Amino acid sequence: MTAAGEAMTGSPASPIPLVSVKDLRTWFHMGSAVARSVDGVSFDIGAGETVGIVGESGCGKSVTALSILRLIQPPGRIEPGSRIEFEGKDLVSLGDEEIRHIRGNRISMIFQEPMSALNPVFTVGDQVAEVARIHGGVSRKEAWDRAVESLALTGIPAAGDRAKQYPHQLSGGMRQRVLIAMALMMKPALVIADEPTTALDVTIQAQILDLLVDLQKKFGTSILMITHDLGVIAETTSRVIVMYAGQVVEEAAVDELFSKPHHPYTEGLMFAMPHIGRDLERLNVIPGTVPAPTDWPHGCRFRDRCPYSWELCEREHPPLYQVGVAHTSRCHLAIEPERRNHPHPPLVVSQGAAVA
Repeated sequence: MTAAGEAMTGSPASPIPLVSVKDLRTWFHMGSAVARSVDGVSFDIGAGETVGIVGESGCGKSVTALSILRLIQPPGRIEPGSRIEFEGKDLVSLGDEEIRHIRGNRISMIFQEPMSALNPVFTVGDQVAEVARIHGGVSRKEAWDRAVESLALTGIPAAGDRAKQYPHQLSGGMRQRVLIAMALMMKPALVIADEPTTALDVTIQAQILDLLVDLQKKFGTSILMITHDLGVIAETTSRVIVMYAGQVVEEAAVDELFSKPHHPYTEGLMFAMPHIGRDLERLNVIPGTVPAPTDWPHGCRFRDRCPYSWELCEREHPPLYQVGVAHTSRCHLAIEPERRNHPHPPLVVSQGAAVA
């Protein structure tokens, strides 16, 4: 196997990607300590494509999303040399006025906590309409009419009446639909969905995911789906990026990733998923914890939790190796695959929920 370029994604969606993230480094400077939360991340998103980013809490998923939107606040900053190319523009170098025009207009975000994202003292209709007033420059009446239309598109019944209600008067699923209506109001080229179903029960989760898929087909919007839930990834995405310790550790088409996971971390996430017929009281977990971003270990950042690690993993930081067609993995097993036959120790089995 040979090492792949850091920016390689193998996306079949478009010869010129809609979004191209190159060597993104978003660090938080706290006195003498520096937390390298996102540390050299590269990937592409094609026009009309749904790409998933998956990994444990603290791996850098949400910071990556906020970096694309230029919403990183001090002490965090996007480091020099990082590039986020969108529709021919480098978002990192744009001025504040230019990025405000893109944010909410060409790129929008669906946040995971509707009650935090929605203002409790304004009706949901007013909040959706505000997007059209700010970015569309339309009258209040036209903005309101477009807000009601957008709410109806998300499947909210009696949208005109619901638009006059306040967030606390709606269910969790309804509030999430309001956020989706806001995100799609201006028919953006890219929607970033950050854990859009976390606080919802299983039935409502399925409805929200189906809604996102249907609306994407209707508008041709690209979606970056950020989640810790591999079930959501399997259901909604065409390509998957697995992040660990601030870096991309594996990337592949969704079918390829689920059938042939290569990186031991991806394997661990797969084994941790509950399956019908498996003893749900004893789920596999990945031993240990994600290292601190202020002190990433030398060599492979997963080596202390990996059942296959050996001296090379401690000595050399692995590049992204090409392990299949449009499939890359940041693991030295790509050049010494026989070591997979001698794990030490095996993944720990313990009581409790899966780490995913």
